[in-house]
Amino acid sequence: MRYRTLGGTGIEVSTHCLGAMMFGAVGNPDHEDCIRIIHAALDQGINFVDTADMYSAGESEVIVGKALKDRRDDVVLATKVHFPFTEGRNRSGNSRRWITRAVEDSLRRLGTDWIDLYQIHRPDHTTDIEETLWVLSDLVSAGKIRAFGCSAFPAEDIVEAYHVSDRRGYGRFRTNQPPYSMIARGIERSVLPTCRRLGMGVLTYSPLAFGFLSGKIRRNQPLDLSARAALAPDRFDPALPANAAKYDAVEQLIEVADGIGTTLPELAMAFVTTHPAVTSVIAGPRTMDQLEGLLEAADLTLDDKTLDRIDEIVPPGTDLFRADAAWQPQSLTDPTQRRRPLGDR
Repeated sequence: MRYRTLGGTGIEVSTHCLGAMMFGAVGNPDHEDCIRIIHAALDQGINFVDTADMYSAGESEVIVGKALKDRRDDVVLATKVHFPFTEGRNRSGNSRRWITRAVEDSLRRLGTDWIDLYQIHRPDHTTDIEETLWVLSDLVSAGKIRAFGCSAFPAEDIVEAYHVSDRRGYGRFRTNQPPYSMIARGIERSVLPTCRRLGMGVLTYSPLAFGFLSGKIRRNQPLDLSARAALAPDRFDPALPANAAKYDAVEQLIEVADGIGTTLPELAMAFVTTHPAVTSVIAGPRTMDQLEGLLEAADLTLDDKTLDRIDEIVPPGTDLFRADAAWQPQSLTDPTQRRRPLGDR
């Protein structure tokens, strides 16, 4: 296992991070089995574990807390805040009110006194970024978190947050957590270069493109909707042109993997860690077999010839399916932000 420094924090993390999204009701509801998977990952040299308060409505944090009970000092623990998972107003978002409450709940579920990396799960344009950075800085001063970062933030929001931190004397986002894979490469255009310029660590998720690069999803084969595919079946519908392009890419990428004597998921994991801006890639297994398969890529190095061939199949900066980018700005999703009022046209 290789290790890299996380975004100027001085904290060393493994290049493979164990993602806990699939631990709990959404994926694997067997707590003891999940704990065995976490311990196996730690025994293989992984020292970085990432979860979120909303994964299985807090259950993932509970499982992670149980697993780390006697190994907390050896693990860099990351979790996230933003999404609602209980009913009621003011129980989501990036406000001081919610973050102050949510961090205490996460600490309790995780059974720890501190969180190494606390991440804002998504942008929230109803909350001034100054408000968010202010409360996160206070949490660092209080010793509840060691550092903070963001997840799926576009480059413009990262830059705005950086300048607010600089102007107001707040702590700054040390990391960003975007989706990144061989078929979802949009962040190569501006997000990754921005993070690199600002000295931010990058921990990417979905290296298997929501399972598309697992080797089990291929054209004209039955699709298993019992696991992650069930969460967003539209990502796999071959009738959609963007998905058709993904199916075509998968067949070509399998040939690339075969040509260097590896598997498609191993190729996918190794590809992500090749980018100089990427600190760690998050692997989110549901079973022990999946963990063992993903760890096979930990020591795989791709040569320039292989990377050039991947670039030919999916050009740099390309998202074959726009939804794989995970977050769309309101300027695209809200028509009123693109159209003048009727009387002013």
